[in-house]
Amino acid sequence: MIRASALCLALLSLSACGLSPMYAGGSQGAVAQGLAAIEVPMIEGRAGWLVRNALIDRLGAAGEAAPRYRLDVRLDDRLEGLGVLNDDTIGRERRILRARYQLVDLASGDILLDATAGSDAGIDVVSSEYATIAAEQTALENLAREVSGRIATQIALTLRKGQ
Repeated sequence: MIRASALCLALLSLSACGLSPMYAGGSQGAVAQGLAAIEVPMIEGRAGWLVRNALIDRLGAAGEAAPRYRLDVRLDDRLEGLGVLNDDTIGRERRILRARYQLVDLASGDILLDATAGSDAGIDVVSSEYATIAAEQTALENLAREVSGRIATQIALTLRKGQ
């Protein structure tokens, strides 16, 4: 009896915690509509192309809604050598992708969000130059998806808070 009442009390307290789904209402919800109304201008370089495409996929910004916001993104993509071997060659690299981004309200020109996102990946440098270049490119593709995911999540939180 005590166990059952304790379980009921725990369930009641969970329902009052204030959590609500971010994307309530599906594609017709306020957050999804706000994300779809974000214009993502071209971003310089190969990393910029990858991040922009990943952002467009994440945000659902396929040009269906009239843009209300603009997302300005600047990237810093670096490749650092780590792990020097006995013969003075590099045995490991680290690819670092950082983004500084601003969400701008097109109607007022106000900056709603000014933030950074980034990630890095380790790469083994092997004797085959082709394999190393392929690993560097794969790392960049993965980092672009990860950084765009972080940007999209922060934007969704900002739009939800602004409701």
